[in-house]
Amino acid sequence: MPLAWVWLRFGDLGADGVYDMLALRARVFVLEQGPFLDPDGADRSAWHLLGRKAGGELMAYLRLLDPGVKYDEVSIGRVVVDAALRGRGVGHALMREGLARCALTWPGHAVRISAQARLQRFYRQHGFETASDEYLEDGVPHVQMRRSGS
Repeated sequence: MPLAWVWLRFGDLGADGVYDMLALRARVFVLEQGPFLDPDGADRSAWHLLGRKAGGELMAYLRLLDPGVKYDEVSIGRVVVDAALRGRGVGHALMREGLARCALTWPGHAVRISAQARLQRFYRQHGFETASDEYLEDGVPHVQMRRSGS
């Protein structure tokens, strides 16, 4: 299912965009994976990638943080695909869009993510390498992964 990809800064999301973003993230990160506080203060300075169906429903999302906000490197986070579209390549398309923006906005910079440990294979397909031991983040096993700048 093709999605329309749109990049926006927080101030350009509008009330409906912020609501849609938080609703999708809450469905996945809070309801599916267990309760934790999703809004962490970093959204205001992030680039937000929204993947919407033709009717406007938000189905995929990620955010990018400038180097120095979370890590020394650029950070990709809050990577989420609605359950209805998982297993259809949407996550890979989302990551390709995110990494293309990283290369455009921060050429040559490395990218770091805090990945759920069970998704390491997925992120390796996008050039990431495991860069830490496993740790718990919000009760879910994670590892840091890093992709060299290109």
